Order: sequence, then C-alpha cells, then structure tokens
Amino acid sequence: MKIRVASAADYAAIAKVHVDSWRETYREIVPQSYLDQLSYDEKVALWQKILASGAKVFVAENDQGQIVGFANGGKERTGDYSLYQGEVYAVYLLQSYQNKGIGKELLQRVTANLKKQKLNGVLIWVLADNPSVGFYQAIGGEKVDEEEINIGGKKLIEAAYGLMDDSSKS
Repeated sequence: MKIRVASAADYAAIAKVHVDSWRETYREIVPQSYLDQLSYDEKVALWQKILASGAKVFVAENDQGQIVGFANGGKERTGDYSLYQGEVYAVYLLQSYQNKGIGKELLQRVTANLKKQKLNGVLIWVLADNPSVGFYQAIGGEKVDEEEINIGGKKLIEAAYGLMDDSSKS
C-alpha cells in the first residue's frame, strides 16, 4: 500500500472511491434512494475543483496502483470549537481495504499536514451510526458535540470527535 499526495490526474479515481465507499458504508444507514442518486460525474466535478484549489488530498493506492481510499482536511469550518483549529473533511476507504491500518495512515498524513499549518487540535464529523465510529474512538477521539442532520429525507445524528496532539492539550 502506498500513501501519496493526490495529483490533478486523480480526481476521477477519488470520485469513484467517494461514491462507492458511501454506497458500501451507509447502505443500512442512509436511504437507498439517496445512495442510488449519488453521481460519479458530480463527485468528479467536486474533486476536480478541490484539487485545482491546491488543497492537499492524500490517497492510498493498492499494489496495482488503484486508488482505494483518500483523506483531506483543513481549517475547522465553523469557528465554534476553540480547541480545534483543524478539521478532517473526509476519510473514505473502500470496504475491502478497511481494518488494515490504511485509514489510520491516511488520517495521520492529514493531521501531520494540519499541524505543519499550525492548525492544532482536529475535529472529525462522522455519522453516529457509521460502523467506523469505534475507529475514531480507538485513536483517541473524544466526542465533543453532535447535531441532527437530514440526508435523503432521513434525520441522522452526526457526531464531532476531537483529536488533540500533545501540543494542543492545556
């Protein structure tokens, strides 16, 4: 497995992982009608724009050079959490590659990049029913907030997990 910074040529592969991982992970959580309408073309446009903006996205490649996961982050978006200056915006991994340490590696790359930008303390929002919640808890994430959101007409709870590095703790 290779972890590297994404290039402009990777947007289509990232979009495919984005859609496919949503369909795999949220199959029993999010309405199927919502998952069915997810569009590769819309995600291609989204990731093309994100990569063109210069945002750093990390990808995981399997031994055949196929992108099987990705993660990115940046400045915490709301300004409501003074202890958390950074935010992980996405960590997506195809189901067959989960539980192999790849998600943890991707997350470490993102958080190290945020720390380089002096964005200490990291927030990660995750659906409370996501089976990966235990992953965020296992790496030291502490639940700091939750909110109700609506996806495809279904009310869901999204939880914020905070990760602090040693320099962020007071």
